[in-house]
Amino acid sequence: MKRTVLAALIAVATLGSTSVIADTLGLNTEYRSATPTVEQVLGYPMGSRISSPEAIYDYFQALAERHPEQVRIITYGETWEQRPLYYVAISSATNISQLAEYRAGMQALANPQATDSDEAERLLAELPSSIWLSYGVHGNEISSPEAAMLTAWHLLAANDDATRSMLENTMVFIDPVQNPDGRGRFVSRYYMTAGLEHSSDRISAEHNEPWPNGRSNHYLFDLNRDWLALTQPEVAGQVDALLETYPLIFVDLHEMGGDQSYYFTPEARPYNPLIAESQRESLWTIGENNGKWFDRHGYDYFTREIFDAFYPGYGASWPLYHGTLAMTYEMASARGHHFRTKDGDILTYGDGVQRHFVASLATIETASRERERLLTNFWNYRKQAIADGRDSDERYVFINADRDAAGVQRLAGLLTRHGVTVQQSNAAFEACGEDFAAGSLIIDSAQPAHYMIRTLLDEQVNMAQDFLDEQERLRANNLPDQIYDVTAWSLPLMFNLEQQRCERAPRVDTRIASSDIIKPGTLNNADAKVAFIAAWGDMNSARLLAAALREGLAVKQSDLAFTLKSGERYPAGSLIFTLAENGDDVAARLTTLAQSTGATINGVDSSWITEGPNFGSNNVQKVHAPRIAMAWDEPFSSLNAGHTRFVLERQIGYPVTAIRADQLRRADLSHYNVLLLPSSYGSLAGAFGDDGAANLKQWVERGGVLITMGNSTAWAVEQQLLASALESEAKEQTVEVHQQPKVEGLLLETTEHLHNYVNGADTDPYWTSGVITKLDVDQEHWLTAGVPATVNSITVGNQIYRPLTINNGRNLLTYASADELLASGYLWAENKQQLAHKPYLMWQPRGRGMVISFAQEPTYRAYLDGLNITLMNAIFGGASHARPLR
Repeated sequence: MKRTVLAALIAVATLGSTSVIADTLGLNTEYRSATPTVEQVLGYPMGSRISSPEAIYDYFQALAERHPEQVRIITYGETWEQRPLYYVAISSATNISQLAEYRAGMQALANPQATDSDEAERLLAELPSSIWLSYGVHGNEISSPEAAMLTAWHLLAANDDATRSMLENTMVFIDPVQNPDGRGRFVSRYYMTAGLEHSSDRISAEHNEPWPNGRSNHYLFDLNRDWLALTQPEVAGQVDALLETYPLIFVDLHEMGGDQSYYFTPEARPYNPLIAESQRESLWTIGENNGKWFDRHGYDYFTREIFDAFYPGYGASWPLYHGTLAMTYEMASARGHHFRTKDGDILTYGDGVQRHFVASLATIETASRERERLLTNFWNYRKQAIADGRDSDERYVFINADRDAAGVQRLAGLLTRHGVTVQQSNAAFEACGEDFAAGSLIIDSAQPAHYMIRTLLDEQVNMAQDFLDEQERLRANNLPDQIYDVTAWSLPLMFNLEQQRCERAPRVDTRIASSDIIKPGTLNNADAKVAFIAAWGDMNSARLLAAALREGLAVKQSDLAFTLKSGERYPAGSLIFTLAENGDDVAARLTTLAQSTGATINGVDSSWITEGPNFGSNNVQKVHAPRIAMAWDEPFSSLNAGHTRFVLERQIGYPVTAIRADQLRRADLSHYNVLLLPSSYGSLAGAFGDDGAANLKQWVERGGVLITMGNSTAWAVEQQLLASALESEAKEQTVEVHQQPKVEGLLLETTEHLHNYVNGADTDPYWTSGVITKLDVDQEHWLTAGVPATVNSITVGNQIYRPLTINNGRNLLTYASADELLASGYLWAENKQQLAHKPYLMWQPRGRGMVISFAQEPTYRAYLDGLNITLMNAIFGGASHARPLR
């Protein structure tokens, strides 16, 4: 029987009669009535309601129950809010019955080191093509998960030769909802605002989500920026699934502003230089076929603008470095049922579902038609990766475990999770003229993941020079640049780890690194008579401190380095657990904590110190378990708030109480030791008001530790809590800008002179998209205990602060000199000059408390592991050095 696919399934679409719909889509198709529709399963027509993540899961379960021979649902994880993460495999009955064989075949093609040419030729002839369609990574980009259901229904219900051919040639993997928690938040809040009729007015409550909106997941991460650090289960689990299946095409389907049309591949410049030319050619082929489908239906679209292919940390970029084609599709968003565009047209939710459905089918068609080419290019990409790694003068990458054992372990586990084969040495060795400790990493770049290694570890990935020249031209004409995201992301730099590269492998026994982020720690000399000590300076020791405080153990922390009678030296910040304060069972309790945190703890039989403070010195502080509050809600950055809370709660293991900004105006904060103000995007003066500012000032004076990050530091300056100042743009040649209607004549002698005049005297420094910068560390303060002489940070934006004078406080982390501060990325020359030696971390005592201010976000995207000890010092060290009345 003939079924009218979009008339029945997209009730709110703008198309008219069923025959027009069929003709417009070019789907003169008979649909099997046995395949359940959305309306039959969920009780409403497709596109007439924004489906919850639970409803979408129920629908795919219904499809799997009705078509078990063609559908498999595979779970790859669970969200923080305990919703299932899953993908759905759909293909012909024969292909689905051989799903395990398909995976094994793709694993063989992905590993040319173990697969010979004859076996590869057989696989290339027999394996189906494959495509992975990922929908809804941002929870408030609502139309694509609905399109996932429509696409699946069409593939299973359509009774025509074209669809049968696609399924015979292609494994279709559908991830219907990448971010169930964010979508659940959006759907719940959206329908709370809906009235008798849905509003199309962009100023209506329906189109303006409350903080933190549905874009992010439970910990408020933009999941489309987590593909490097893999901190969130939604992304880490999907990476595991992708490395199991190796799809040939990966599509990430998004939404953008409602006044735009539809975007698909090819991407905008700049391209990452590690993307192969064959990949770029195939992306063009996919885009061209999409264009034919959109032309057929009269849909507007654009390509090669806005969305570039440089930063590898997107879902639509990461697969490229394993040989998969990856791309972003973006649909204009109704952000609800109806949206009035700037031209006065009404964009509907159904429009988005419809276009994403068409784009999905068009790309599946390309995957099917290009099966042999896609498989061959994938095999050749993996072979070329090995060859390029083997021919490199820096074939082997070494990372020394002696600097930061916890950081090295996390990096090893993270690289392994990314599909990189990593060796760890079982003994010390020498390479590149340097000594490396046991446990150091050895990465042979002559492996199929060579390009992934390069993009994760290379200290610098350059944009094309002509593209950079164009950005400088645009800036010179006071036009916005075209850089979309950060320009630097090297994991060793962000973890503050040194790497060496050599042509030869060392002679040392090794083991294959696991994906474990934390290696279980140990307690030595459990029969110690006096105390147990853990060296401070890495995430293992930070986790130990947090766990010990939550367990109720008594902990001391030394502000200064010290040397035991035995000759063993411990750095500043080291943790001391005495038997006298903790009881006879402390060894057993610490053994358990060492296992879970990764820390190494040593028992000592004497407290005699030959150099540095004794355990009873005023330079040794008792660490009280701090009660930590964090400002939450408008106008704070939900991303920075989420990143910071995640680092503290999930990476360190210490709880945080979120308090809405409005409550901070008058809240009794006396039972909190530490208050974190995340970066803000609006006026804190307006949010807190005079009463709120007075309340926080009084709390600090009485012994509170106020920690500000990013833009919130500007509020601390404005309120004179911090004796710094924001700088405007530094100019070598300035001119006075007049506001009067008639002024004396002015001679402008150079273009730069004109530029300075147009900008004005108080113009902010030019915006930096994101670079890795080198910071110098003042190591003579408890805030930098355990921190090496230099660390790295991401610098984003244009806020530059004046240093504190010595009578007001200390500048503990400062930007390096102009010729050294850029560690990676592209930084405008004038910003480089102006940032030099300016403060990144400032400390100012106030009464019995203190203000600790970061000029940037030390928890940016939760991948700045090298700064975590500084943050722990600010929180735990700040609480132990403040002097509240107890």
